[in-house]
Amino acid sequence: MIKPGLFSLLLLCITTCCYAQDPYQATRAQWLAKAQQLMPQLNETIKRPVSTVALVKDEGAFQGWAAKKTDSLDIFYASSFRQKKSIILDFSEHLTGYVSFGLKVLTGTADAPARFKLTFGEVPSEIATPFDPYTGGLSRAWLQDEVATVMDIPSTVSIARRVAFRYIKIELTGSSQNFDFAIGDIQCKAVTSVTNIPAPLSTATASGIRAIDSIGLATLKECMQTVYEDGPKRDRRLWIGDLYLESLANSYSFKNHDLTKRCLYLLAGLSGEKGYLIGTVFEKPEPHPQANQYLMDYALLYNSALKEYLTATNDTETANDLWPVAKRQLDIIRTYLQPNGMMDYERANKEWWLFFDWKDGLDREAALQGLAIYTLKQTYSLAKALHKEQELADVPSLIKKMSAAAQSNLYDAKSGLVYSGKARQVSYASQIWLVLSGVLSDKESKQVLLNVAKRKDALYPGAPYLYHYYVHALINAGLNAEAKATVLNYWGGMVKKGADTFWEVYDPNNQYLSPYGFFPINSYCHAWSCTPVYFIRKYPEIFQKQD
Repeated sequence: MIKPGLFSLLLLCITTCCYAQDPYQATRAQWLAKAQQLMPQLNETIKRPVSTVALVKDEGAFQGWAAKKTDSLDIFYASSFRQKKSIILDFSEHLTGYVSFGLKVLTGTADAPARFKLTFGEVPSEIATPFDPYTGGLSRAWLQDEVATVMDIPSTVSIARRVAFRYIKIELTGSSQNFDFAIGDIQCKAVTSVTNIPAPLSTATASGIRAIDSIGLATLKECMQTVYEDGPKRDRRLWIGDLYLESLANSYSFKNHDLTKRCLYLLAGLSGEKGYLIGTVFEKPEPHPQANQYLMDYALLYNSALKEYLTATNDTETANDLWPVAKRQLDIIRTYLQPNGMMDYERANKEWWLFFDWKDGLDREAALQGLAIYTLKQTYSLAKALHKEQELADVPSLIKKMSAAAQSNLYDAKSGLVYSGKARQVSYASQIWLVLSGVLSDKESKQVLLNVAKRKDALYPGAPYLYHYYVHALINAGLNAEAKATVLNYWGGMVKKGADTFWEVYDPNNQYLSPYGFFPINSYCHAWSCTPVYFIRKYPEIFQKQD
């Protein structure tokens, strides 16, 4: 039995121990409360299809399928659906929201239920490609097909699931032969937290850039829900990497800074017990993190997102409130920093998820070193803006030490390239992050980016996420023409293939590429793909003038 005095001492020790393990114990609830207060009211718009379409095989179309307009909607709404049995409808734009449709009796008496299968597609190939047998690595339930059994006709059918789509295929899979019916008034209650209309581009802006900007804005709008979602079809949650890029584009377009603020507080409130950020979090049924999703590069990028938020808003109250989180993330770097100034890549790769890009075989050692230095610089800049640089007294020396190590271990002056790993791999990711870190001189930065483009064996970016950082690196290196050409060629390539919103994965050399083993489960409206909006609007002298 513990004496009363000893019990008080024990309780104090337990409390102190828990606080030492969780540096945010006293503030988590406050952060989550602030995030809840910033919950946006979603704007709702009723959208209806513009035509019926047929899907046709087309080798020139994205993933081999194109949608061709067929009958008018008036003809469809007046026709027997029991006889037609199947229809594909085109809403002419990507939508995120809730679908409903009406059913009306044409002849006879409805004496039995009717059953429908609905398939929603962001691109034509999603509708045209059979989902089963399913071979993907993610849950089959992400695919957007729903079954609706309707007991009474006439009635209105509402699909409970929020869907993201342009095309809907409706199939009749069961009904009585004793009555006939038609479908009417198909609509989508589209939702987004966007309210503002972005400023127009310069009248001198070329049509190709205008198209990319417009589709980038549509991508961002669809992903701006009650958080910055990575994709409104899949995964419908908040990831730090997507947050950072979305917030950059938002700052130069819709300017919904409260959404950025909400996401920063959510991520802080749901961080791990040791204070390290978890890469992705959910809002429902109540805010919670995804277990064990520790992404080192995403945790470090939180600091850049907070710094950019402060720059965009001058909201020093929020930046000061979340400063302990940014400061704590630097301990990740200190933990893995070796005496020689290099990050312990092998250990970090075992203990964390190091992402950087969807690219098989990518060695991330050089990218990790570059990002670590970049994060130290970004965080020190944030500290100076908050007059807290004395709290990071060791950071300037760390930057100097790690930069020297990167120069001596990763950069080869003779070839003018950055090499990564024991196999001395050449990749775009390695060049990009050593340029962004400022380790290389202006001349060296130009050289490595121009040289890697000439190397046929170099691992090029696998997704728009790393292409964002490639454009950023080109601009930092003063390669403005190359930056503009990259935006026109890469994102413009998606435009030419019919994109309404920009895709999660796009490889011009493999349009069926999927990190998940089944291309229809890819997200074809994905947050990290929206960033041409940021570049086009932040650097009008590069992108908004005729060549």
